[in-house]
Amino acid sequence: MHTGDPMNNIVLIGLPAAGKSTLGVILAKTLGLNFIDTDIVIQERTGRLLQDIIDREGPAVFKAIEEQAILDTRFHHAVIATGGSVVFSKRAMHHLKSGGVAVYVKISFTEMEKRLKNITTRGIVLAPGESLSDMYAERIPLYEKYADITITGSGTDPETIVRDIITAVEKFPDRSAFQ
Repeated sequence: MHTGDPMNNIVLIGLPAAGKSTLGVILAKTLGLNFIDTDIVIQERTGRLLQDIIDREGPAVFKAIEEQAILDTRFHHAVIATGGSVVFSKRAMHHLKSGGVAVYVKISFTEMEKRLKNITTRGIVLAPGESLSDMYAERIPLYEKYADITITGSGTDPETIVRDIITAVEKFPDRSAFQ
């Protein structure tokens, strides 16, 4: 999307295990929008699992691949579930937000830790020696910076969270595509 296009995308950002992909599918079905998971876009483009890229090439290369995959993708009438590390790229976030509203699906550190069962295979971008606590502290200000809307992603069922997202998006100033 280019700046100036009507907002017609909902971009879900947040920590790993916040539920972005699960919520995104339900949200897309509910609103009749396309669903795009940027992690899957990366896997399709590279023919590799996220964790394989991170393990073999390192976090910096993964972030560059992630950024380029997003910049090369046109998003139109879609719910976009992003990887948790997308907020490290100003260019990718600008591209995503130029045609959509960014919804931060917020969960606590404890909730993230409880939900992350497959940390070694899931494709979580952690610098060497970086703990989950370090990652949490580093990313939260970025999610808050890029969020147009913040929704609590824990404590209730996915359908309720989706309803909360829809209600918030409908109240967002430029919601021309959602009416």
